[in-house]
Amino acid sequence: MPYEGGGDAPAGKGAGSRKGVLYQFKITLKDVRPPVWRRFLVPDWITLEDFGEVVEDVMGWYGLHLHEFIVKGVRYGSPDTGDPDFDSEVVDEGSVTLRKLRLSVKERIRYDYDFGDDWRHDLLLEKILPSDGRILPVCLKGARDCPPEDSGGPWGYQELLEVLKDPEHKSYASMKEWIGEEFDPEEFDLESLNEILSSRGWTA
Repeated sequence: MPYEGGGDAPAGKGAGSRKGVLYQFKITLKDVRPPVWRRFLVPDWITLEDFGEVVEDVMGWYGLHLHEFIVKGVRYGSPDTGDPDFDSEVVDEGSVTLRKLRLSVKERIRYDYDFGDDWRHDLLLEKILPSDGRILPVCLKGARDCPPEDSGGPWGYQELLEVLKDPEHKSYASMKEWIGEEFDPEEFDLESLNEILSSRGWTA
């Protein structure tokens, strides 16, 4: 039975069409220059668990590490980390929808990925739009490639970029071999990203 509005819609992969609104977010990776950012749309009825997967797809992370959201001082994440101290302080992200957070335009969400490398993201809610039947999620715009996984966080990544600019650097050959010939920090392929996002098949 389709969702008829009023309260939180159930969500999940391949959830199909549900009444709601669209959230337009701009996500920026903090402490990295030049900035890595994306602008994208999601339906408001998805859970934070699904939203986290969208964020990782949009940015280019592989989902290999733990993550959490911080919204209005409350931490949301997975209850199955195996760390009792972590679990006791975190609300299950699968139990909360974006709609339930009652966000207003210009409010922000913090998203942390890989607590070792400490990648921090700023999610700004730019617009709340009426549902228009498009397939979601969809990325509208962005700039620059995501840093490689396990590259040492913002400071390690900045060092990597400096090495890659200097073929005479003593670490250039080993860094180039590790990162691969195809990596280009300035590249952003919007079409390929949206092909990945379209596999979720949500209609809003």
